[in-house]
Formats: sequence, C-alpha cells, structure tokens
Amino acid sequence: MNRDSNGYTFGFAAAMVLVVASVLAFTASSLKDLQAENVRKEKMQNILSTIGIETDREGAEKLFNDYIVEQLALRNDGSVDETVDAFSDIELAREVKKDAETQRFPIYVASVDEATYYIIPLYGAGLWNAIWGYIALDEDRNTIKGAVFDHQGETAGLGAEITQQWFMDRFVGEKIFDMSGDLVGIRVSKTNNDPNDIDKDDHEVDAISGATITGDGVSDMIIERLQHYLSYLKATPADLAYNN
Repeated sequence: MNRDSNGYTFGFAAAMVLVVASVLAFTASSLKDLQAENVRKEKMQNILSTIGIETDREGAEKLFNDYIVEQLALRNDGSVDETVDAFSDIELAREVKKDAETQRFPIYVASVDEATYYIIPLYGAGLWNAIWGYIALDEDRNTIKGAVFDHQGETAGLGAEITQQWFMDRFVGEKIFDMSGDLVGIRVSKTNNDPNDIDKDDHEVDAISGATITGDGVSDMIIERLQHYLSYLKATPADLAYNN
C-alpha cells in the first residue's frame, strides 16, 4: 500500500472521521441519562432557591420533597388537571407554543416554617435567545419572595447579568398587583427613579446598563406568564381547596 498516495490519505481521513464520530455518538448516548438527571435536579435547585432554600445538586431532591407540598398543572381557568404531572410532563419551551386553552401551567406550592409560597415557572425571549426562570410569591399571592433567572445566549457582562444574585434580589418584596387589584407585573426599567429598589410598591426594578432588550424580555415574560395564573392567584382559600 502506497502511504504517499492521495487514495491512502483520503481513506485514512475517512476512517478517522468514522472512528471519532462513533466515539462521540457512543459518549453522547451513554451520558444522556446522566445529563437528564442533572437537568432534573438543577430544576429542583432553582425552584428551592426562590424560597431561600440553597442546596447542592445531590441534596436537591430530598429538600424538594421536604418543602414542596403540591405540584399542580393548572388549566387557563385556574382548575387543576390531575392527569398531568406538573414537574415531569410539562416543558415550557414546548408548552408556550400551544394556545392558552390547551396549555397547562405548572405551579409549585411550598411550605417553609409554616409559611406557604407559590412558585411559578417563567419562559420568554431575550435579545439573542430564550430566557426563563421561576418566581415565588408569598402567602398573599402578590408579594415576591424570590426569583431566579437564566438564559441560553445573552451577552456576557450585559444581558447575561440577569443570572446574578444582585439582580434577582431586586425583585424581592415587589408586588405584582397594583392597589386596584390589577395584575401589572414587574417592569425592569432604565428610567426607574429608585435605583436601590427601596420602594417596593412601584412595580419596577432598576435595569441592567446596556441590556435594555433583555430587561424588557424579563418584564414581558413575567406579565405574560402570570396572566395565565390570575384565576388561581385570585381564588379564595375555599376555591383552592375545591379545585384541588
């Protein structure tokens, strides 16, 4: 065999491509279950984080089971669809593409030191790609207990800053309903006159400099997602008991 020939060179290159592709395919396949499990536990971590429960990935499932007392899949009218597992069956990236009447809206009810919190998943669009997160409401179903945000491709140092704790902390204590009981959400505002976010009744938090579009995406996904939970959030305790 002439190792200096073009045929040998092309054949060797093709063989190497096949070998490398096979190794990569095998590796990806063998790691698929592990990756899915890591995503599942990270989801639990994020949900817990909104209510002030911090944990590593390995401890997430136990604490999740300790503190999350209900996992509900709501219809648009606020009633519970008991045929759907809120945690496992609903992937928001796909769910948001459906019309409101066929979507199911997951909500997690937590109990911490005899206080009840309601955790709602969020999904929207940033500057470059998807953004998502969770927002937890106090027992009044109005005041924000905590928030977690993440993104797929926002700019480092700009839109990607939505994942920083100092930004997420700005939402704590803000109200999603105004004094008239209308849902107004929280606006990430570059014209906010309260840069330290001391005023918790203005429905605004200070924007990230240079990340206006990502900030608008956060504002939009909060109000868009929350509006589907209005029936549930405004229900009386008796109504909630009945729906459950």
